[in-house]
Amino acid sequence: MILEEQIARLLRARSLKLATAESCTGGLIADRITNLPGSSEYFMGGVVAYAYEAKVAILGVSWETLNSVGAVSREVVIQMARGARSIFNVEIAVSVSGIAGPGGGTPEKPVGTTWVGLSTPSGDWARHFLWTGERKENKFNSSEASLQFVLDYLEGRLERE
Repeated sequence: MILEEQIARLLRARSLKLATAESCTGGLIADRITNLPGSSEYFMGGVVAYAYEAKVAILGVSWETLNSVGAVSREVVIQMARGARSIFNVEIAVSVSGIAGPGGGTPEKPVGTTWVGLSTPSGDWARHFLWTGERKENKFNSSEASLQFVLDYLEGRLERE
């Protein structure tokens, strides 16, 4: 069973709602979730906030945080996920920000650097990844990691941070 189907089954069974806040994936996570019939039962919506201005204006990410640690950071993905939870009034929100490539990398944050965030009533978490593929592969890997993060939460595999 693919990740989206496993997530759908658990969200339905528990009457939980999900939202997304995406940057580098450009809506791919929401696309994958909504490929399943009936997803409107548990998926409330998503925000594609690619630019700093969108992250601030829509999701409530702090300019101070963006300017001090950059968009591809633990702090920003947690703020993005919290913003999505608030906007859509859901129990679970997943967020992602990364450098898909082929350009945009730095020595500190090379191409492929990605952070995924999760916000829930139980707490907030973030995971860091470094993909080595081309742009589309990096975007897919980021969407896969984001969905896996949601599934890990739903299956009780996350420790409180």
